[in-house]
Amino acid sequence: QQLRQAIEECKQAILALPEHSERQKDAVVRLIHLRLKLQELKDPGEDEPNIRVVLEHRFYKEKSKSVKQMCDKCSTIIWGLIQTWYTCTGCYYRCHSKCLPLVSKPCVRAKVSHQAEYQLSICPESGLDSQDYRCAECRAPVSLRGVPSEARQCDYTGLYYCSSCHWNDLAVVPARAIHNWDFEPRKVSRCSMRYLALMVSRPVLKLREVNPLLFNYVEELVEIR
Repeated sequence: QQLRQAIEECKQAILALPEHSERQKDAVVRLIHLRLKLQELKDPGEDEPNIRVVLEHRFYKEKSKSVKQMCDKCSTIIWGLIQTWYTCTGCYYRCHSKCLPLVSKPCVRAKVSHQAEYQLSICPESGLDSQDYRCAECRAPVSLRGVPSEARQCDYTGLYYCSSCHWNDLAVVPARAIHNWDFEPRKVSRCSMRYLALMVSRPVLKLREVNPLLFNYVEELVEIR
């Protein structure tokens, strides 16, 4: 409670001090330290097990102290110096220790193992109404107007996601490559990005069946054949 009170007082002091002044910069640094200290109390992480299994994810506790990682669950920075965090060895999903119980999506590696196939329709959109105006992954409310949260479309699935599940990552979309020979990276959701990354080396595309005419127009394919 004392830390929270000190944080509020520090925030008020920052607003009251002259902008870009040295005193304001010092107050911002102090605020960061106070918030980190509060987070440390919330997430001690010393007795956390090295391996955790959640929804087919096999999470290993990380020893890296890097602060440049982002949590795939809460979309905030992982402060490796003071926070415990885990990485799934199958799909490389990263999250805070405290976010592990909230993980709701199974490991993408399991889907690749059981159902190794691509969506071969180009951005098969069905509309936000078919999703009840909710994120396709976490089911948070979304809308095209950004109220309460911006709906972001995944070019691979055609579905809409919230900003926590769709970080505007770019990936080559297989359907566009097969039908249009288009390798321009498009915006995809986090789940789609991980799935496409795991699938990229798997020989699952039967090009002669999907688009045999492509061999007539792409010289490189003729040479390969």
